[in-house]
Parts: sequence; structure tokens; C-alpha cells
Amino acid sequence: MTDLSQIVKAYDVRGVVPTQWDETLAELFGAAFAEITGADAIVTGHDMRPSSPGLSGAFARGAAARGVDVTEIGLCSTDELYFASGALGLPGAMFTASHNPAQYNGIKMCRAGAAPVGQDSGLADIRALVERWSDEGAPEPAAEPGTVTQRDVLGDYAAHLRGLVDLSGIRPLKVVVDAGNGMGGHTVPTVFEGLPLELDALYFELDGSFPNHEANPLDPKNIVDLQVRVRETGADLGLAFDGDADRCFVVDENGNPVSPSAITALVAARELAKHPGGTVIHNLITSWSVPEVVKENGGAPVRTRVGHSFIKEEMAKTGAIFGGEHSAHYYFRDFWNADTGMLAAMHVLAALGGQPGPLSQLVAQYDRYAASGEINSTVDDQTGRLAAIKTAYENRAGVTLDELDGLTVTADDWWFNVRASNTEPLLRLNVEARDTATADRVRDEALAIIRG
Repeated sequence: MTDLSQIVKAYDVRGVVPTQWDETLAELFGAAFAEITGADAIVTGHDMRPSSPGLSGAFARGAAARGVDVTEIGLCSTDELYFASGALGLPGAMFTASHNPAQYNGIKMCRAGAAPVGQDSGLADIRALVERWSDEGAPEPAAEPGTVTQRDVLGDYAAHLRGLVDLSGIRPLKVVVDAGNGMGGHTVPTVFEGLPLELDALYFELDGSFPNHEANPLDPKNIVDLQVRVRETGADLGLAFDGDADRCFVVDENGNPVSPSAITALVAARELAKHPGGTVIHNLITSWSVPEVVKENGGAPVRTRVGHSFIKEEMAKTGAIFGGEHSAHYYFRDFWNADTGMLAAMHVLAALGGQPGPLSQLVAQYDRYAASGEINSTVDDQTGRLAAIKTAYENRAGVTLDELDGLTVTADDWWFNVRASNTEPLLRLNVEARDTATADRVRDEALAIIRG
């Protein structure tokens, strides 16, 4: 029997092309997506990887064979696909492997209005259908096949974002953008066109072989070129997008990275100014500064597990205006609760350009604690190591434990979280404290237990 467990992940489909999946499977995924969503019409888009047009086209053929009309928006960022899903009211499929190397590709799927499709919201059912049809053959085509038409939504996407954050009145800013040869090179010129921004474009050529560096700004080595260019040119800030441009990372005028928690706090303050008393979602490994800033600005912080399906679920449940994660995913109620790095970047530009000081000074008020960053440890027994940490800390005075996601240990002046990876034999440690010395001490103590 066909086994898709290697490529169907918690939130998407992702694997090596053509060894793990190919256009034949993509066609079955299209048919299954049509079946499970029950839609009359869907929208598709794809990134710049060499395999993306073929896979996306095969998916469209599979859906059309089931009688579903397909609107292809072609080359786009993932958040542009979410825009199309929201604006057109259609389920959507985006062909991308985000920041993965060139030989990978994948599908991020959503229901109408950019509502997430994950294991518990349709993805497991889609997988089961594809596996069955792989073994038994696809069902007979619909009596009347659907149509496949092309539509360009880039201008509409840009206009929607610019309607949410007004940059027309900011002071002129010099901004370096590293698109990493990914889809930021497609979206940034249109979104920024005509604004008081001097754009210095790094690696805007769409190239799915990623000739300059991986399109994964979470890895420090991939933002070195951006940092150097910002310092060399005296730019006001730098922005780095991942391969499908749904995440955005920021460096200040000195080339120093600005933590995604500080960006979350900054954007939360701005959104709360527009929507007083609103709810803001943050995952449990964002900084203490995030709920503090939310409360200081009259909002209600809500803490969730790590992962976009949990954030989006909580946003829908609470009517939250905004949500942020440590991984630089930013979610907006005004963007169908979907994540868009571009809109977060525009908030940073608006905040910086609306006052005279440098970015480092602006974000200092949101960056209040010392943090370790995420530290991965390979372990043989994830459950056993987590139990050992729990035993070591559960009876300490002044320490509380919770197991919302992995294990979080909290004291007056520090906290840490340890979570197991879903896909690898790893434990992930995040530590934060009121000063660097305490953060280092807590980090070393936790790692000694984790690594045995």
C-alpha cells in the first residue's frame, strides 16, 4: 500500500521531488483536495522552484477532473495565495517548500478565507484518499470537467496591504531587502512602489536553486550579507524574507538582528492602538515582553502552543486582532487570520518612519530580557529526558511547571521551555531571564540534564 507518511506533515505536504513525490501524486492531491473541501472552485499558486509549475499544473488538472473550476494565480508568495483565498472566498493550494533546499517541494493548503488545513482539519482525509487512489486508481472523472483559468492578483494583494498600513506619510527610509532569490523578489517591488523608501535589493532574481544562500533567515549565516550591506550603506534597516516570503526577519541600522518577539510586541502595540482592548495571541516561547506590552497597551494576551494551526485556531476562537511567534510568523485578523511577513514589515517601516530615532532605539523598549535562542539537542529518549527535567525542578521553591507544550519551568527572574521535535530525535530548549548571567546559568543547568 502507498505510504505518504514521509511527505504529509502536521500542516502541509513536503518532500523531495521526484523521489518522494511527483506530478502523478500532485494530480491525485488535487482531486482529493477538491473532494474533501467540497468546493465548486479553488485557487492555486506556486513559488519559483523548478518543479513548482509542473506540480501546480498537475494539481489543477486533478481538481478540474473532479468538476472543480481552478483559478491559477501563478508565481506568488504564500501570503499572496492566502490573500487570493480570502478575497475570492475560495479554498487554496500553494506549491512551495518554504525555506527547504532546492530539491524539495510541497503544498500548503487552506479552506476558503485562508482557514488552515492541517492533520485534524482535512489533511489526514486528503492523505487517506490519495493513498487509496494510488493503489486502486483514481475515480472516474466528473461528467463535466472544471475550467482552468489564469488571474494576476499581485496588484490587488499590494493594494490590500497598503490599505492596512499607511506608509505614504513616513519620513524617507533606506531599506535593504534580502529576498534570498525567493518570492520576496516578486512581491516587494510592487508593494513598495511609490512609497518614500529607497530600496536596496539583494538577490531579487527568482531562482529556486538558491545560488547565494538558503532562503532561511532563521539561520544566522543566511543574513550575513544583509547585515554587511546595511552597515556598508548606512541603511535605516534590513529585511530578510524566507523562500515563500511568508516570514520576515528584521535587522536594525547597526546590522543587529531584532528578535521576532520584539517585532511581535511592536506590532501588537500598533494594532491595539487601532483596536483598543483587543486580544493578542503569542506562543509560549515568545518573550515575557510580549504579554507585558499587550497589557500595557490595554490588550488581553493569550498564550498558546507553538505552531500556526494553534495560533489560527485561537485567533478564530477569541476574535484576536493579531498573533506572533518566535519563528517570525505574524498573523492578522485583517488578513483572514493568516500569516504575512510583508504586513509585519510594513508595520515596522511605519513605526520607524513615524518618529525620528533609529530602529535600535525604537525596539529597545520591546526587547527587555536576555534570551538563549532555540538550542537543539539530539537525544535517544525524549520522554525520559523530559521526565528527568520535571523531576529536577518540580519540588523547587518558587518554581512552577506547566505542560501546555512540552515542559515550561518558571521562576521569578527566569523561565525555560523544553519541547520534543515532532520529526527528529531532538529536544528544543528556549531560556529567558532578566539578565545574561542568569540566562546562561539556567541554560547550562537545563542542558546538563537534557544531554545527560
